[in-house]
Formats: sequence, C-alpha cells, structure tokens
Amino acid sequence: MLIFLPFLLTGVLGYFLWRHKTSNLTRNCRWRQDRRVDEWRCAFCGGKEAGPDSPRDCRQMSQSK
Repeated sequence: MLIFLPFLLTGVLGYFLWRHKTSNLTRNCRWRQDRRVDEWRCAFCGGKEAGPDSPRDCRQMSQSK
C-alpha cells in the first residue's frame, strides 16, 4: 500500500502543473454571459468576448503581456 503513495503524489502534482500551464484564467476571472447581445463579460476586469462559448483567457492577463 505505501508503495503506491509516491506514484499517487507524483501524479497529482503532475496534474496540477499541467492544468497551470494550459489555462490563462486567473482566480479573479468571473465570466458572465449576456444572452441579449451574445457576449461574455468579465465581472472582475471588464473584458468582453463575443460568442456562444465561455472564454478560456483572461483579458487582463493578455493585455499585460
């Protein structure tokens, strides 16, 4: 049983590192959909994105780069 603990710990750590690298969202991003104008708005930074799907990037982060 104890032999699997290091493998489990390594897998969980690897998952968190992978998720950190594949997402540009910050903890503050709060995207809200406005269906009247078919637009997404971030309640934190004020970013706007058109389209039916929720944005994957923080507009504040992309402006600062």
